[in-house]
Order: sequence, then C-alpha cells, then structure tokens
Amino acid sequence: MDTKWAYLLSRLAIGLSFFGHGLVRLPKLAGFSQWMAGQFSKSYLPDAIVVPFSYILPFAELIAGLMMVLGLLTRQGLLLAGSISLMLIFGTTLIENWEALPSQLIHVAFLSVLLVYLPHNSYAVDQIIKK
Repeated sequence: MDTKWAYLLSRLAIGLSFFGHGLVRLPKLAGFSQWMAGQFSKSYLPDAIVVPFSYILPFAELIAGLMMVLGLLTRQGLLLAGSISLMLIFGTTLIENWEALPSQLIHVAFLSVLLVYLPHNSYAVDQIIKK
C-alpha cells in the first residue's frame, strides 16, 4: 500500500515541476523565447532551431506535467518528459551551463524510477480507463 502512495507522491512531484515550468512561461512566451535565443547565441545551434524550440518547450512541459499529475497516459507522459529533459541537457552542455545540469539529471533520474515502477501507478486516471 505504501508503495502506491510513494509512487503517487513522486509522480505528482515531477509532474508539478514540469507543469509549473510550462505554466509560468506561457504568459511571457515571446520574452522567454528571446531569452533562450540570447542564451544560445554563441552556441552551435542556429536561431532557426532555438526559436521554434523555445516556443514549443513550454507547451510540451505543460502537457507532460499535466499527463503525469493526472496519471493519464502516464508512460507516454514520462517518456515525453524524458525526451524534453534530454534535449535540455544537450542544450545545457552546448552553452556550458553546468549549474543547471544537476537539476536536469535529477529530473531524468526521477522519470527513470517512475518508469521502472510504473506497475505501482494505482492512483491514476489510467486505472479508471482500464476498468
């Protein structure tokens, strides 16, 4: 029983992190995009990649977070969040923002553990849909 609650707490924690990241960026999307383009201005990535990514990122974070918070298509939400995290890690290394890397790696570790223990995902919309 406690493993089910532990899974729920962990899923909610990582889900809220992604959801919150996306939510706070949406109202200031253009400013966020300009900031991100500035961060990558001296990297190998051209604006033609950075700018579209910066507009898609908050929506992807919000969607992945919502999927995890609700426990709706949990596996897909975890994999989406993992893909987002891997892209962010790649970008972080390109601009040598080593301070951000530990947080991103912790997110990936959480997501990986949640994937491994997915059978404990009892308190989720996924379980209602199964029935």
